[in-house]
Amino acid sequence: MANILIIYSTTDGHTRSICERLKQVIEDQHQSVVLTWMSDAPDIDLEPFDKVVIGASIRYGKHQKQVYDFIRDKQSILETRPSAFFSVNVVARKPEKNQPETNPYLQKFLRQISWQPQNLAVFAGKIDYPRYTFIDRQMIRLIMWITKGPTDPQTTIEFTDWNKVDEFGRLIAEM
Repeated sequence: MANILIIYSTTDGHTRSICERLKQVIEDQHQSVVLTWMSDAPDIDLEPFDKVVIGASIRYGKHQKQVYDFIRDKQSILETRPSAFFSVNVVARKPEKNQPETNPYLQKFLRQISWQPQNLAVFAGKIDYPRYTFIDRQMIRLIMWITKGPTDPQTTIEFTDWNKVDEFGRLIAEM
C-alpha cells in the first residue's frame, strides 16, 4: 500500500473539495492518503510519502506564491518519487482550455518551474459570487464579462467535471 500526500493551495475552498474527492477515490483503491493545506506544509517531511500530489487554484491569473516556494524548496525530493500536479481555474470551463496542454495557466506555470511532475490535470473551478468580497465580486464579474462567462452577482456555478476528478484519482493510485 502506497502512502500518498496531497497538498493543496486554495483561495475559496473549492480546490480542497477536489482534493477531498481525490482522497476518497484513492483510498477506494486501497491507498493511504494524507491531505494537507499548503500553508501548513512548508516544513513537512516528504520522505515518508511514496507519491506526492499538489493541487493549486488560480486567482487573477496566478497560482499562489506559496506553491512556487514549496516546489522550489522540495524539488529535490519531489523528483525522486511519482508526482502529480493539478490546477483549478474557471477558464478550464471551456472545452478548448480544459486539458493540461491547452490550459494557458497551467502552461505558464510549467514554464516558471523546473520540476516536471509525471502527471498533470486541469479542473474547472467554481464561481461563488455571494461569498466573494465586494472587490473580488466586481473583478471576477469583469473577467467573466470579458470571457463571456456568468456575471449575475447572485450566482453560484460549479464547473467541475467530477468524473474527470475521479479519473485523475485512479491515475494517482496507479502511478
